[in-house]
Amino acid sequence: VIDRGRTTNTVGIRYEKEELEGHRTLYVGARMPLVRQSHRHHRRHSQKHRKGEREKDSAPTEQGYHCSPSQRVQFILRTKEDERHVPHHLFSELDEICVKEGQDAEWKETARWLKFEEDVEDGGERWSKPYVGTLSLHSLSELRSCISSGTVLLDICANSIEEIADMILAQQEQSTEFDEHARAKVREVLLRKHHHQNEKTNNLLPAVCSLADVSKRQSDLFMKKIPTGAEASNVLVGELDFLHQPIVAFVRLSPAVLLSGMTEVPIPTRFLFVLLGPEGKAHQYHEIGRSMATIMTDEVFRDVAYEAKNGADLVAGIDEFLDQVTVLPPGEWDPSIRIEPPKNVPSQEKRKMPGALDDSASHSTLEKHSGPELQRTGRLFGGLTLDVKRKAPWFWSDFRDGLSLQCLASFLFLYCACMSPVITFGGLLGEATNGHISAMESLLGASMAGVVYSLFAGQPLTILGSTGPVLVFEKILYKFCKEYTLSYLSLRACIGLWTAFLCIVLVATDASCLVCYVTRFTEEAFASLICIIFIYEALEKLSHLRDTYPVHMHSKLDFLTSY
Repeated sequence: VIDRGRTTNTVGIRYEKEELEGHRTLYVGARMPLVRQSHRHHRRHSQKHRKGEREKDSAPTEQGYHCSPSQRVQFILRTKEDERHVPHHLFSELDEICVKEGQDAEWKETARWLKFEEDVEDGGERWSKPYVGTLSLHSLSELRSCISSGTVLLDICANSIEEIADMILAQQEQSTEFDEHARAKVREVLLRKHHHQNEKTNNLLPAVCSLADVSKRQSDLFMKKIPTGAEASNVLVGELDFLHQPIVAFVRLSPAVLLSGMTEVPIPTRFLFVLLGPEGKAHQYHEIGRSMATIMTDEVFRDVAYEAKNGADLVAGIDEFLDQVTVLPPGEWDPSIRIEPPKNVPSQEKRKMPGALDDSASHSTLEKHSGPELQRTGRLFGGLTLDVKRKAPWFWSDFRDGLSLQCLASFLFLYCACMSPVITFGGLLGEATNGHISAMESLLGASMAGVVYSLFAGQPLTILGSTGPVLVFEKILYKFCKEYTLSYLSLRACIGLWTAFLCIVLVATDASCLVCYVTRFTEEAFASLICIIFIYEALEKLSHLRDTYPVHMHSKLDFLTSY
């Protein structure tokens, strides 16, 4: 953004020149004088005067407002995506190596990430269960330093690991400690074979062959878990005894290339992170590699990695990730305890939206308690129409999917779950209404209502039947009819018709949107009322038992029970 006029800038955020390089929007402001200037008295400006003007123009940019990491990430993600920078699902793999003099080492796979981390356990014999990876702040800060000071190669075109190694080494500065001999050794290390956990050495023993077959089948099953179109992010870390300074490189290939033998699964590699350093810091390199692989599985940083124009964008993505992390005190938590993956992963769209993480904005806007299903449409039967449109594509599949032997156990369970309360409360209704509504009537009504509800409702697994509140209502209604000599069944039919009419009115006016304001307090208060009514009736029956069967305090032989 170049503005050499004397008007003030109305945009609150000022971006540096290097932040805007390579992006697709460019605003050029022409200098428009606000006052009439004379062209007759023109004198030559000295070099010192022109330098002062340049410093004056650049001062607001340097002293102006600098955007936060979240704002910069949002700015990066707002750029239009082209075919080369469309984010894909990423599979991350961590390979490690330890090269010492006189030893022939190879890259060994130690961990992998498909949303969650899995480590190689028991000496490389099996994979651990997926768990939420926990990282240290020190390793994340070290990773940030590696990206900011290391080599960053974006959108390079390479077809093999040899070409990638040559490009990485071409960026390393020549020094006495890193001469041509050390450069050739590093290239040799980068080209060494990669040994994956599912690879078993060939042996003539049948037992070993069977283990290899089992490992291959497990690899095929894991391949099915990887989404279609996914790409790989390879992380290579290790210690080399001949290095004195670490070598760090972050590479983004364009297009993604299938590097033979690099990845456990045959998918193309998009990103490559290399960290090779002096010996004695293997654990530190391992934690930095874990941090890199874990942060690549983060949805926001993954998008930033695809859209980044330089290393500063990657650093901003790491800073935004650090803004979102939660720190656990070291003395109150055991790091060896692995956190189980959540059943539902929360959405990260708020981190991509401008102003979504602003505290003042979050307090000023009202919290939404529901989804689009409970939004008022403002049209007559508008909510019902939208429900039908949402349900129609899945109507027949709900029934077709149920025609399977795997659903037989669910059928039997739901049959018992629906029959038990209907028969139980039906018997209680028969006692409360003197046989006007008993178990047979309750069973017939529940079956008819259940079939209609399952065919036309949006929740076919809802269990319908008599409950405690219905029993209390029927008892009160029967007592009312008995006291005023009214026909109980006729009044009950009128109540049913009026209930149906009021339900139609509520559906027509989208009154169901008020359900989002019903809290757990309302539900618990109503349940407490029902409990109090049942407890009161139980105590009342106990008091009537004393009148029917009085307790005789004196031992009179005439009142004794005879056998």
